[in-house]
Amino acid sequence: MDPLLIVIVIAAAVCVFCWVASLITKDTSWVDRLWSIVPVVYVWVFAIAALAEGADAARLVLMAVLVTAWGARLTFNFARKGGYTGMEDYRWAILRGRMKPWQFQAFNLLFIVLYQNALLVLITLPAALAWAHPAPLTVGDVVLAVLFAAFLVGEFAADQQQWDFHRAKKAAGGTLEPGFVTTGLFAWSRHPNFFFEQAQWWVFYAFGAVAASAWLNPTIAGAVLLTVLFIGSTIFTESISAGRHPAYREYQKTVSMLVPLPPRRRSARPQEG
Repeated sequence: MDPLLIVIVIAAAVCVFCWVASLITKDTSWVDRLWSIVPVVYVWVFAIAALAEGADAARLVLMAVLVTAWGARLTFNFARKGGYTGMEDYRWAILRGRMKPWQFQAFNLLFIVLYQNALLVLITLPAALAWAHPAPLTVGDVVLAVLFAAFLVGEFAADQQQWDFHRAKKAAGGTLEPGFVTTGLFAWSRHPNFFFEQAQWWVFYAFGAVAASAWLNPTIAGAVLLTVLFIGSTIFTESISAGRHPAYREYQKTVSMLVPLPPRRRSARPQEG
């Protein structure tokens, strides 16, 4: 059977599960709980298909191993924050309060369930190119693997810094100025973990481009739409943070939103008198 068809069937089953589960439990975070798992399954479907066909599957196996490492890291971080204990994403709760019940259910089905699950398929489609164009590994693949691993380490470091801050905040009684992490990687980017997450999937796209010898191909849609999703989600998240923490506006003025850059100097205030 065509591995792409298998992936589509699995994705359809995941959509049905997430939608039905959200209706039964009144919890819309089921896609979040599967976010780090189903892409790993999809890439391994292509890798196993190549191995079964006796094709040169080295590139696909490398891609699958890298995505497995990505999924393991993300699953670990999501689990330690309580993501698998029935805790719903706080942003969905805020949106639910701003919408009429039927509006939120339409949003749940069309965006949370269908769009996000379709996106999880799209970001893995470079594996379909690698499956369709089997070939030995190249120096380019090695460079991309090193880049992917570097971005993976960067995301782990950012998540750990954020985790340490929130543990210190909890130990301090729930208050720790300025209320959000501003040190380490967060002195260079307000969301370094988001940047490294997207960077990994752009590298994954490059694997497919190398396999097909086509740097611009339709599978770029996954990386582009993921970036659009992250930018929209980041803007919404920051609107909440700015409302909670008075110092966040100044943080936004001095530190890059996503791409790690040297912090900008604070604007000088005119002296009085």
